[in-house]
Amino acid sequence: MIGSLLSAQALTDLLVPLRPRGDVGDQEAVFAAGAWTSIVEPGDGSAGALVGVVGAAAALDALRRDLLPVPNPELRAAFDRWRPRLDEQVLLRAFRNAAQIGARLLVPGDADWPAGLDDLQVHAPQALWALAPSGPLPRFERSVAIVGSRSSTAYGERVTTDVAFGLAQQGFAVVSGAAIGIDGVAHRSALAAGGLTVAVLAGGLDRLYPAKHVDLLHRIAADGVVLAELPCGARPMQDRFLKRNRLIAAMSRATVVVEAALRSGAANTAAHAAQLGRPLGAVPGSVYSAASAGTHRLIREFDAVLVQNAAEVAQLARDPDAAVTLDGVEALLKPDDPNERRVLQVLSRRPRTTLEVAGRAGLSLADTGAALGMLALAGAAAEGPSGWGRA
Repeated sequence: MIGSLLSAQALTDLLVPLRPRGDVGDQEAVFAAGAWTSIVEPGDGSAGALVGVVGAAAALDALRRDLLPVPNPELRAAFDRWRPRLDEQVLLRAFRNAAQIGARLLVPGDADWPAGLDDLQVHAPQALWALAPSGPLPRFERSVAIVGSRSSTAYGERVTTDVAFGLAQQGFAVVSGAAIGIDGVAHRSALAAGGLTVAVLAGGLDRLYPAKHVDLLHRIAADGVVLAELPCGARPMQDRFLKRNRLIAAMSRATVVVEAALRSGAANTAAHAAQLGRPLGAVPGSVYSAASAGTHRLIREFDAVLVQNAAEVAQLARDPDAAVTLDGVEALLKPDDPNERRVLQVLSRRPRTTLEVAGRAGLSLADTGAALGMLALAGAAAEGPSGWGRA
């Protein structure tokens, strides 16, 4: 496929700005790894398994030719899901837009690749896009994820400030998701301590989100690392935030939840951490505060370690025996995410063809058509002369 898109020199010109250390290596493999981030949704295990067997470039070529490397119904369904996104111009645009904003492309095997992501196995990202200072990417092997509620309280923000500042002073990198509330406080506190902080986004690096944190994210990119599994042009959607959380948990030695509702993104990150065997900590709050109901549940039902300060969190991160296994973790991991919900998220007042909807939703044409039919029956979607839109 790559030979049909670019000459060897054009491929070099495309990749060199994204690989500032000069480590272009196998150009076709690097390009293919980046291309897969445009084709599949985060955490697609079928893609991970295929690439693990035949390699990123061969897998991409097989998809382009629509030739299954092995006869397999699940892989056939995956090909049908991916092919609506196999737009060569969109792939190239993602690379060029990344170069324009100064982003880097990281692939497994790079010296800069976060080693903890390998524990995700077939659900690990095929590549990462990064904004960071020039030179070698800051290392963050000693890292702690600090996550919590967007509707944070003054108490939660004070605890987060003390913990993140203290950890940064001890040389720990603070990893979070750049959201309003606890996440933002964690990033700012690490920066204030002169430490390293890593923000993991749920959309492309050219769509910094949330808008209120654009300046904060620029500060992190200047002194730390901003990472995205999705390419430039990809917008954050609800289920992408949940998938993003597995990266935050995997690249951290421990995860600490400061405040969380009973069902929340922070609780979802905690579930991923436990599933990966990472130590999990939770900060206690008032029994009268709904913002602490989720952290209390983690302590009460799932054996999370109660932590109160940076010293206790640092000890948790150094102690592999503190890892917990959450019985019934599925209840925290499963989002309410049927195909209808994905399709509804990408519909707008502007009509889109079924193929366009499938590409944006990351679904096969068959699944997209079925979802549109159900949404039409429910009165949520309508088909007009130019395509589908919200009813």
